[in-house]
Amino acid sequence: MTPSTLNKSPEKVSETTFVLSYYLKFLLLGAFFGFVLTKAEVISWFRIQEMFRFESFHMYGVIGSAVVVGIISVFLIRRLNLRSVDGEKIVLQPKKFHTGTLLGGIIFGLGWALTGACPGPLFALVGNGFSIILVPLVSAIVGTWVYGYFREKLPH
Repeated sequence: MTPSTLNKSPEKVSETTFVLSYYLKFLLLGAFFGFVLTKAEVISWFRIQEMFRFESFHMYGVIGSAVVVGIISVFLIRRLNLRSVDGEKIVLQPKKFHTGTLLGGIIFGLGWALTGACPGPLFALVGNGFSIILVPLVSAIVGTWVYGYFREKLPH
């Protein structure tokens, strides 16, 4: 197909190509992340239940590794004054603890224990063919929207 057959100017076609290639890298990165989650068995309902029953170290090892990587990353960002890909300074704001944090953590943990899925791997589970996970995925999206809608009215 040529630009003339699409009834678009060459500038419009190149802009469309740029937008598609821009989002394609995120799609590929997300697919790779889903592949890693699957191979590491962190999307496995059985692995998550083992963790909540204190029967296996597997998930604690994965989560602990992520915490260590996060600590090292924050240290390096602050120490080396690293900037984002766009060249902007990365500013890490301190977070205040309040009762909403505790309540949100309890709700998050209960949802994780009941569904056997953390929000991150929901997309990987759907991608692996577990269509029943669409229920918690849609619920998570609706819950996020509801929070965003009422955020200004909630105590912070």
